[in-house]
Amino acid sequence: MQEGPHTISLADIRRPVEKELEQYAAMFQQTLAHEDDFLGQALAHVRSRKGKMMRPLLVLLVAKDYGDVTPTSLRAAVTLELLHTASLIHDDVVDNSDERRGQAAEHKLFGNKVAILIGDFMLSKSLHQAALTRDMRIVDIIARLGGTLSEGEVKQIANIRTRKSSEEAYFQIIRHKTAALFEACAQLGAIAAGASEEGIHISERLGEIIGICFQIRDDIFDYYSDSAIGKPTAGDMAEGKLTLPAIYALSKAGAGHPAHIWAQHVKEKAASQEEIAQLIEFTKDKGGIGYAQHVMQLYREEALPLIAKFRREDIREALTAYLDYTIGRSF
Repeated sequence: MQEGPHTISLADIRRPVEKELEQYAAMFQQTLAHEDDFLGQALAHVRSRKGKMMRPLLVLLVAKDYGDVTPTSLRAAVTLELLHTASLIHDDVVDNSDERRGQAAEHKLFGNKVAILIGDFMLSKSLHQAALTRDMRIVDIIARLGGTLSEGEVKQIANIRTRKSSEEAYFQIIRHKTAALFEACAQLGAIAAGASEEGIHISERLGEIIGICFQIRDDIFDYYSDSAIGKPTAGDMAEGKLTLPAIYALSKAGAGHPAHIWAQHVKEKAASQEEIAQLIEFTKDKGGIGYAQHVMQLYREEALPLIAKFRREDIREALTAYLDYTIGRSF
């Protein structure tokens, strides 16, 4: 495994675009300002959740390699983050999640109806920001991305209802969700900066790889206690989801092994806490975590030659650190 987040600093990754990230943050905050008391209060709650800005960061790093970060690049970052945030608000309603980034989910504070409408409002804002770029390629990507993310959610629900889980289905789902979002980040960064078709293609594939690794790493967290990772253990299994580590471990279990029964109960959302704990330990014992880490390293090996094609040394270093941070992050 490459260096983890204890040796890779987000500040180092952000350094080439530190000023531009501040400009992005100001534009994002301004976009969600509203004079209406109730809607303004709800949007203020959304604005208060300050994450690591990983997706806007990727947009700006890619754009910076092809020249100065322009207002079009900043709007591309804003439109993607608005779309992403709207999808999270809707997802929290669908999944009945209580929290997001340590804060109460919108639907817990304002109710399901208002949360859905807030998400819809942000989707509208996202498309408006895309239109302000005056680039129909950006508008087209954003419009199609919303459908792709929704399709990924539907695929995930359908996969839960099937008796068996496969790696093929797993990767199909994450390519329609996390990977599609990161792919769009890098793609729009390149387009907004006027990159060549080759540069857009390289950026697009790099973003997809980063998104795949991001999701695999996120799934690994589910097999460890919240004291170590910072999130509840087995949240995915409680929702009926089997991710890459468990899918691999189950492929190594004999036909009569009780792990198959535990897995089926997980997919039926009927598993007891004891069964989930047993499936987690079984997954670790069968090398499921190690396999998932190995898969990330294979994707890293594919990504490095793509990063080598970027022109600026500071951007190449930042993108490599970004990739390694994604693979090794602890939360």
